Amino acid sequence: MLINKLDETSHLSDNFAKKTQHVFVFLEIFEREGGIQSYVKDIFRAYNKLKEPSQAEVFLLRDNSECENPFESEHLKFHYFKNQSPKLGRVKMAAALLKCLLQQRPQQVFCGHINLAVLIQTLCQPLGIPYTVLTYGKEVWEPLKSVERRALTLASGIWTISRYSRDRACAANNINPNIVQMLPCAIDGDKFTPGDKQPELIEKYGLTGAKVLMTVARLWSGDIYKGVDVTIRALPQIAQIFGEVKYLVIGRGDDQPRLAQLALDLGVSSQVVFAGFVPTSQLIEHYRLADAYIMPSQEGFGIVYLEAMACGVPVLSGDDDGSADPLQDGKLGWRVPHRDPNAVAHACLEILKGDDQRCDGEWLREQAIAIFGIEAFQQRLQQLSSRVKSQ
Repeated sequence: MLINKLDETSHLSDNFAKKTQHVFVFLEIFEREGGIQSYVKDIFRAYNKLKEPSQAEVFLLRDNSECENPFESEHLKFHYFKNQSPKLGRVKMAAALLKCLLQQRPQQVFCGHINLAVLIQTLCQPLGIPYTVLTYGKEVWEPLKSVERRALTLASGIWTISRYSRDRACAANNINPNIVQMLPCAIDGDKFTPGDKQPELIEKYGLTGAKVLMTVARLWSGDIYKGVDVTIRALPQIAQIFGEVKYLVIGRGDDQPRLAQLALDLGVSSQVVFAGFVPTSQLIEHYRLADAYIMPSQEGFGIVYLEAMACGVPVLSGDDDGSADPLQDGKLGWRVPHRDPNAVAHACLEILKGDDQRCDGEWLREQAIAIFGIEAFQQRLQQLSSRVKSQ
C-alpha cells in the first residue's frame, strides 16, 4: 500500500517536473537562412545546455515538421504551423498557443518578433502570464504602430542584440531602456577558424598575388546601407598603394548591375569580383581568402564581423551602428563614417599594411571568442533565464 502510494506520488512529481515553464513563439527559423535565424538557433543550442534547463514549447508560424531540426530534445518540444494560407496558419497557431497557455500556465512566454507581439500580448495579458519580446535591428528602429508599441511597452522584458539597437528602439518608441536586456550574437569558434587560402578558389576568382578585401552582403537595392558601393568608390585610392588589390563581393541581388556599372565608371571593374551566392557551408573557406573584411554599413549588430574575426581576418565597419559591440568600440577593428569613401580607403590602407595589433589574426580571434563565443553566450542566457525565474 505504502509502495503504491509512493509510486503514485513519484508519478505526479514527474508530471509536475515536465510542466511547460517557457514558451517560445517565432516566425521561422528553419525555412530561411539569415542573421535572425542564426541567432535563434544559438539560443536553442544554449538553452539545451543550461545548468537547469526548463521544459519549453516552441511555436513556429512559417516552418513545417519536415524541416531538419537538431534542437528537438526532452526540454524543447516544437510545433509547426506553415500553411498555404498564411492567415489560416496564424489562426491555427493562435488557437494551439492559447490552449497551451490555459493548460500549462507557463512561467514566461518569449515573443520572437515584433510582428508577433500583439498576438502574444492579447493572449498573455488576460491570463497574467508575463512575456518577453526579442528584438534585433531595424524592425524596431522606427515608430511602431500604436498596437505594436503598446505590446512592447507592456512586456515584462525586452531582449536585444546591441546597445545601438536598444537605443534606437527606445528613442523611436518611448521605451524605458532599463527594461531592455542585452543578449548579443554569438560566434562558434570551432566552426569559424583560420586557415590557408585555397588555391582552387584563388584561381576561380583571379586572386593570385592580390591583397583581398571582402564583403558578404545581400546586393538588394533596398540594402545599399551595406556599403558595397562606398568600398568600390574607395578602390582607386587603395589601388594607388596596393596595385593588385581585389574586392571580393559575396552575395546576390538586384543592385549588382548598378554596382558593376559603378566599378566600370571608376575604372576598377577588373578589381571587383562578384562571387554571387555562396552557401553557408562554404563561407569559411571564403573568409580565409580575405586580407580584410570591409563593410561600412549600418547594422543592428553584424554577425559577419565576428565570423571574419574568428577566422583571423581584420575588420572595418561603420561608426554609427550596432557594430560598435562586436568591434568593441574600435578595440577590435576599424570604425569609419559609413558613407565616406576617403575614410574607408584610409582605413583599408592601414589594415593592408598590417602594423596595427588589430591586424594580428591570432589575437583578434582570441578576443572575439572570449567575448562572443558560445560559452559566453550560454552564460548570458543563463543569467537572463535566472532573472526571468526571479520575477
